[in-house]
Amino acid sequence: MKNEEWKMIEKHAKAWTLEAAELLKASFENTLTITYKSHIADLVTNMDKAIEKFFIEKIQEMFPDHRVIGEEGYGDDIKDKAGIIWIIDPIDGTTNFIHQQSNFAISIGIYENGKGKIGLIYDVGGENLYFAKDGEGAFLNDYELPRLDKASLSEAVIGVNATWVGPNKRINHENVQEIVRKSRGTRSYGSAAIELAYVASGKLDAYMTMRLSPWDFAAGLILLNEVGGIATKTDGKPIQLLEQNSILAAKPGLHEELLGYLIK
Repeated sequence: MKNEEWKMIEKHAKAWTLEAAELLKASFENTLTITYKSHIADLVTNMDKAIEKFFIEKIQEMFPDHRVIGEEGYGDDIKDKAGIIWIIDPIDGTTNFIHQQSNFAISIGIYENGKGKIGLIYDVGGENLYFAKDGEGAFLNDYELPRLDKASLSEAVIGVNATWVGPNKRINHENVQEIVRKSRGTRSYGSAAIELAYVASGKLDAYMTMRLSPWDFAAGLILLNEVGGIATKTDGKPIQLLEQNSILAAKPGLHEELLGYLIK
């Protein structure tokens, strides 16, 4: 696809995201309809569904040959990476959206034949737009993000949910506890998209979590790639775009150091 066409996609993706953000802000004054999916902490609101439908309608009208994966299931049933695919999370951090009206994001990753081309994470409450375009760098609003420097665990702040520090079925929690003890500190923001954006922008040195879906990480991977961040599965294997993955994202050097703890 020609560069002019990608500029058009970028223009619309940004405009639609800001429009969707205004819809979300306006909803703060309304009573939300809240249900849950797999368990009582896996929440979904009427606004998650409305925002996803908003994007899909816009994309289908403007780019009818593009396909869409959306968290709420209104997109296409996609089994392969051919063509242009938008991977959308209308509200990443729904629990925060409900309880805090902050620390949630609109997340959009746009891929062509499996390669990340445009990544966009909009922190709605903070009005911060994290944006990346393949080969053109990553930005926080109008500020170009620098390449990430190497880091070591003893000086690192790690994004990790407390779920993985205690006994669980996904990862050896004793290894995670060792990482926590040897780090400078830990944080948990409740939004994978925001935490990946924080690694890309240097606000976190690393982020690890289990069972992320494509819409959770699609945009963040593109941001990280543009600033020299490293993202793999927690066992060091490549991330599979269309599947759930347990993910480790970190600055250079630190990623290798953390893997040493996680896979022993």
